[in-house]
Amino acid sequence: MDRGPELEADSERRPNREVGAGVSLVLAAAVGGLFALATFLLLRRDLMRVVWGIAVVTQGANVYLLAMGGVVEGDHESVPVLVTHGGEVPVTADPVVQALVLTAIVISFGTTALALALTYRAYEENETMDIQQWE
Repeated sequence: MDRGPELEADSERRPNREVGAGVSLVLAAAVGGLFALATFLLLRRDLMRVVWGIAVVTQGANVYLLAMGGVVEGDHESVPVLVTHGGEVPVTADPVVQALVLTAIVISFGTTALALALTYRAYEENETMDIQQWE
């Protein structure tokens, strides 16, 4: 069946569904579980659990971004590192999404460190981690 050059080129750019079809359900469940756990932790009275909730929601967002990046049949333009190897480029993940997630991990580490420092300061002031017992 001749689909035309535009449809052929479009299908080559889309993620290959056969490569990671079984993994997408697992990733969706993992993202849902992480966001559910983060919501549960964010609604607690204990300040440390709220900080853990912030950390978990950022990791859930990172897993979501990686899952949405998809796996595509690589070419020399999408994976420039493999140009020198010659031959076929393997099925690969989008390196831009991976760089974005790596940056997000570093930012979330700094955010978590700041939240922990503020939590410690709040504990020193109020002598409790329970938010409802603060004066």
